Amino acid sequence: MRMQNKILQELDEIKCLLAKLTGTADLNYTERFSIEALDKAAKEFQAMNIARKEWIDEHSVGKFLKNAPYNYAGKFIRENFGFINYFKRGRTHYYYKKDLIELSNELISRNVNLKRYCELFEDKAKFQKCVNDTASNTKGNKKKFKLPSGLKNINTSPPPPPSAEVIREDLKALKEEFFQFKLADYIDIYKNNYAMFKFQYQFDKYIKPELKRRSHKWCENFNYANHALELITKKREKFIPVKDDDMIQL
Repeated sequence: MRMQNKILQELDEIKCLLAKLTGTADLNYTERFSIEALDKAAKEFQAMNIARKEWIDEHSVGKFLKNAPYNYAGKFIRENFGFINYFKRGRTHYYYKKDLIELSNELISRNVNLKRYCELFEDKAKFQKCVNDTASNTKGNKKKFKLPSGLKNINTSPPPPPSAEVIREDLKALKEEFFQFKLADYIDIYKNNYAMFKFQYQFDKYIKPELKRRSHKWCENFNYANHALELITKKREKFIPVKDDDMIQL
């Protein structure tokens, strides 16, 4: 019995401490741990931490993540990096500063430019959407319609795919063009199999239009050919943008 009373007393003491911690000690005993009281305490605790700069709002994430895209960095790290130490207050998300700094350091150690990675992520998504849209166009119109009664027996079958060697020859020609026109200055090759044009707003105006067109077209053709090769062989061809002779010297 004595032990039971001691446990109950310790539980009361714990409740008192929690009430002080949550700022509800001045309420009636039965109201101290109500959902409304705890919700209010949580919001006040969030506001206090925001005031102490331990939590960073959406628009300030770029101050702690190097090269972060200004308008959607927070959303990107939540959805693609599994960043979980955040909360939403009103319409604004808040992120824990120490974890943002840790994430930034990890990206720096991996030599990852976050802005460029976001651009690459979006570019791949757009490319895949184009592929998917093209494929879906062959599946017929899903809208309601009325066909002529005599319309039938008009069909086709897909043409035979090109051989892998034909595609590799196309890729070989693209590689030669890459070196001939020194496109390494204007194109990034990611994971040795996906090409993207280098863009910098401040200098974009001064790149010769024909060089810009060639670079964009080269990226499009290279990604197209590698995607086609992957469909046939289940593999993409790697391209290290260094000439064989230069590689031997290295």
